Amino acid sequence: MFLGTYTPKLDDKGRLTLPAKFRDALAGGLMVTKGQDHSLAVYPREEFTALARRAAAASRSNPQARAFVRGLAAGTDEQHPDAQGRITLSVDHRRYAGLSKDCVVVGSVDFLEIWDAQAWTDYLGEHEESYSQARDEALEGIF
Repeated sequence: MFLGTYTPKLDDKGRLTLPAKFRDALAGGLMVTKGQDHSLAVYPREEFTALARRAAAASRSNPQARAFVRGLAAGTDEQHPDAQGRITLSVDHRRYAGLSKDCVVVGSVDFLEIWDAQAWTDYLGEHEESYSQARDEALEGIF
């Protein structure tokens, strides 16, 4: 499982060092794609394959499903961490997520999210209270 919050720096070449505790799980390859809330999602290759197959099974007659599958496929980049655990984020991915030098990597159970540090701080400020006030409707089946 991917858990925790980490604060790596993005270097001048667009490389980000993955947290050491996740490198073994991602050593076989990973997929970087555009995530929700203008973050990036980093999936182990197997996990992403399962997600992509579920998405591809959606009805192609549904315009939202088509748009999602197209966005997922077009916005995904396969990466293999180098010896230092770094991945290179594309210019398009950095633009989409508004990444600057200071980044935040957040564990999201079965994948990682990469956020610009200020965007993450803003997100927490907007949503921290709703997390503490979550009701049964939002958490049905979890607790």
